[in-house]
Amino acid sequence: MIEGLAALYIFLLAGFTGFEIISRVPVILHTPLMSGSNFVHGIVLVGAMIALGIAETTSQQVIGFVAVLLAAGNAVGGYVVTERMLEMFKTTGKPGSGSDKQGAHK
Repeated sequence: MIEGLAALYIFLLAGFTGFEIISRVPVILHTPLMSGSNFVHGIVLVGAMIALGIAETTSQQVIGFVAVLLAAGNAVGGYVVTERMLEMFKTTGKPGSGSDKQGAHK
C-alpha cells in the first residue's frame, strides 16, 4: 500500500516538474528538445518490449502489447514532427535567387 502511494507521489511530482520545465523552454530550443525527447521515446519502447517479453498472464500481455503500440507511435510521431520542423529551415532554389528560405505555404 505504501509502495503504491510512493510510486503515485513520484509520478505526480515528475509530471508537475516536467510541465514546469517544458513550459519555460525558449522557442529557439524546441527543435533540439524534440530530438532529445525522441531518444527517450526509443528507450521507452525498449522498456515496453522488455515488459511484454516477461509478461506471464493474458492481462499483462495485453497491457504490454498496448504499451509497445503506444511507445512505437510516440517515437515515430516524434521523428515525423522533428522532420517537419527541420524542413522549415531548409533552403530551396539557386543561391542568390532572392528567395532562400522555403515558405510554410505549400
